[in-house]
Amino acid sequence: MTATIDTRHSTATLYEASGLDCACAARLRPAWPGARLAGPAYTVRGLGGDNLALHRAVAAAPPGHVLVADLQRAIHGHWGEVLAFAARTRGLLGLVIDGGVRDTTELAGLDFPVFASSISVTGTRKNHPGVLGEPIVLAGVPVATGDLVVADADGVVCLPRAAALSIITRADERVRDEHRILHELREGQTTLDLYNLCPSGETSSPTGDRGE
Repeated sequence: MTATIDTRHSTATLYEASGLDCACAARLRPAWPGARLAGPAYTVRGLGGDNLALHRAVAAAPPGHVLVADLQRAIHGHWGEVLAFAARTRGLLGLVIDGGVRDTTELAGLDFPVFASSISVTGTRKNHPGVLGEPIVLAGVPVATGDLVVADADGVVCLPRAAALSIITRADERVRDEHRILHELREGQTTLDLYNLCPSGETSSPTGDRGE
């Protein structure tokens, strides 16, 4: 993969820079406070309530990848401490799953980032092998292995591999522009001025006086 990224790139900035419908449904949330991840996806399609596909994915995924799994939004504990420890040992960067997970305190202790649609202690079967490495739809967004997945407290975005480098470049430009805006706000400008939000012929002031 030619594009590189780290967790300093926020999902909000990447989404805005992409111009794409690449934000997953808001039900995908961090399993523990402060979780963040970024890396190439390794896709998993499983059966809700069965986590054999995830065990297979941990063994098969290349190091430096993020497991991205469609488990049919099922409210079961598909993933917990043992799988997280195994994944971390094999060099995987995290998990994004449309389905439930458990052992959230232990996941935080391992510093293994997980984003899931629910938290549940309900047990799972281990009968369905699932499909690994094939395109999936994750919480409304198409994802292929090698696409770039980024997740933080605001949500999850999945960037097509072919477009990732240009999106990151535009995101960097947006960050520089936001730093400029913050500087100008410290100097006394208002957001009305900086974003040209005043009606034609009017000016803003810190006191709200329109100059009339």
